[in-house]
Amino acid sequence: MARKRFGNKAMTDIAVAGGPPRQRGRGRRARRTGSRRALRLLAIAGILGLAAAPMAYMLWPQPAPPAPDAPSLPITVGGVTLNVPPAAVRVAMQRRPGAQARIDLMFLWPSLEPPDPATKVTPATPPNIGERIFVTVAASDGTLTPAERLKVIYPRYITGKPAAGPDGLLTSAFRANTPYQGEELFYDPAAPERFVLRCTQKVGATPGMCLHERRIATADVTVRFPRDWLADWRAVADGIDRLIGAMRPAGS
Repeated sequence: MARKRFGNKAMTDIAVAGGPPRQRGRGRRARRTGSRRALRLLAIAGILGLAAAPMAYMLWPQPAPPAPDAPSLPITVGGVTLNVPPAAVRVAMQRRPGAQARIDLMFLWPSLEPPDPATKVTPATPPNIGERIFVTVAASDGTLTPAERLKVIYPRYITGKPAAGPDGLLTSAFRANTPYQGEELFYDPAAPERFVLRCTQKVGATPGMCLHERRIATADVTVRFPRDWLADWRAVADGIDRLIGAMRPAGS
């Protein structure tokens, strides 16, 4: 009887413990296998979701950029807010309000108006460069200002002494095998911090162009125009002042 009671107690203990040791081991392995399978399924779902995200973004309807003849857009570049006419923006993706790394603009000269949106520019009918002024605004990279480069950087690369340029400007040629080879330096000796230029010569059918840079707070403005305009550079300098002033909101 004692032996039978012991057997009943053993069976009771096994039932309380969850079954024989071999069965308990199988149960644990089954649970671990199920957990690993669930984790794999979650990982696969996550990978598929990440892979589908770009496609979903491309297929999702995007807001259309403002029409070129829409009112001026508030665009912030390098922390500087500008009011930009959409028709002046050369890159369609940049024709939107908000913060941007840079914007590329084009205006008519001498009116400083944006091009007519109805005028289509094609390879067969390119714009007349002699009637365009090009402006790029980008976040400042922290380099020296144009006035500082005139004092510190450019003298290392010019050759000879400055010579008389158009209408009171001074000019110097950059040496060959320097970062500015093929260019000439022009500046107003009365106000060099206001009007400093680097200009190229005309090469074949390619007109010579001048590059003028300004630092506005934390943004850099680069203006390009035909070298032929140097004959009336004072009007060009005044026009650049008006153009930048028109894009900056009052009080900014």
